[in-house]
Amino acid sequence: MHGDYNDERKETTIMRIRLRIRSFFICLALLALAVLRTPDAVLGAEESSPPDEQTRAFREDMIRKGELLTLERCIEIALKRQPNIIAALYTVDVNRNRVGEALSNYYPQIEANASYTRLKPFTGTQKLVSTGLSGTSVSTSTASFDQYSGTLTLNQIIHDFGRTSSQVSISRLNLASSGMDLENVSEQIVLNVKQTYYAVLLAKRNKAVADETVQQFQQHLEQAKGFYEVGTHPKFDVTKAEVDLSNAKLNLIRADNAVRLAVVNLNNAMGVPDAPDYILEDNLSFEKYAITFEGALSTAFTNRPDLKSIIAKRKAAEESIALARANYYPTISGNAAYNVFGTDFPLSSGWSIGAAVSFPIFSGFLTKHQVDEAKANLNVIKANEESQRLSIFLDVQQAYLNLKEAGERVPTAELTVTQAKENLDIANGRYSAGVGSPIEVTDAQVAYTNAETAYSQALADYKVAKAALEKAMGSR
Repeated sequence: MHGDYNDERKETTIMRIRLRIRSFFICLALLALAVLRTPDAVLGAEESSPPDEQTRAFREDMIRKGELLTLERCIEIALKRQPNIIAALYTVDVNRNRVGEALSNYYPQIEANASYTRLKPFTGTQKLVSTGLSGTSVSTSTASFDQYSGTLTLNQIIHDFGRTSSQVSISRLNLASSGMDLENVSEQIVLNVKQTYYAVLLAKRNKAVADETVQQFQQHLEQAKGFYEVGTHPKFDVTKAEVDLSNAKLNLIRADNAVRLAVVNLNNAMGVPDAPDYILEDNLSFEKYAITFEGALSTAFTNRPDLKSIIAKRKAAEESIALARANYYPTISGNAAYNVFGTDFPLSSGWSIGAAVSFPIFSGFLTKHQVDEAKANLNVIKANEESQRLSIFLDVQQAYLNLKEAGERVPTAELTVTQAKENLDIANGRYSAGVGSPIEVTDAQVAYTNAETAYSQALADYKVAKAALEKAMGSR
């Protein structure tokens, strides 16, 4: 009977412990709810929304089979599908959230703590001393008991002599810098697409020339066989025509493979390596791009995103010096707390409010070295900025000279094509009349093929040089 009573008492004790633990965790949940409702959560929602629309666009099927793609369409696809763009977008988002992190110091910081302890006092003559809000209590009981405590604390920086404002300024300048880095990545991707786009057009034109050459040599072979069969020309003419035709077919094979490789490079530049077959608009025509070197250089120093990025970094480095110097000054903050404590519900409670001043007296010259480090970083960035300006000058100068040289080659190459075609017609006419030689025809055909290839190359070089100059100027 005595054993049953002890068992019942033990079960009651266990049930009471479970109820108290459950009540304790309910209190903890309420404290956590108070934390979640602080302005910090609101700030995060406003400052760090991810670019969901861009992310969805990246996953779309951008190219349909057989679609006619213009240069603008290829650039549009690349700016949505290239992994470098995606990485740059999220880098901007990282820096946007860092602005929110810096701004959080303007808001009060609320923290909740709760604890539960199961105590078994010492037996015999030893005593348990427990200190709480209500004073000091001495227990001589030998029975185990529960102890609960909870604290809700609020801290607010009142004045920190520019630390927070400097951190916010640095974060915003870094955000601006990452935005310019995104623009610079975009400009590089645009240039890559233009270069590969014109490379495809050039390869297709070279293939068309190679195919035309094969047809010309095929006709020449048939003509040579006819002359040989009637006895007006020797066997050498037939053999020479067969060799020329074989060489032309080899060149056609190489030209066809060049087209395939050029398309692969364009697909990679657009970020769609597995793109279906499509058709490109041929815009490989000559249009004079009128601009002076001085105008191009002035535009570059105004528009180049990489220069704007490093200028923003330099301003951030200047703010970093002010941030490091702020460590010489004190920090003034206010605090408030609400506490609950006890062994039985309802728990005893109390509150406190106060202010604190933290003044750095000596930190082992840490602040001095931090200021010197910030100054050295600023000097590094200033040197990098000057180096960037030199690089921009070189980029513009090279692109401008290449554009000028390609522009001068185009009309000359076009005239050469006209002259080579006339020479080929004369050679074919002479051979048909029986007064020309097969070597004369071959030489004329090779000259015409080379002239057409040189003309197409000059057109492509001019387009690429124009694209490079636009990239150097930071203008599309």
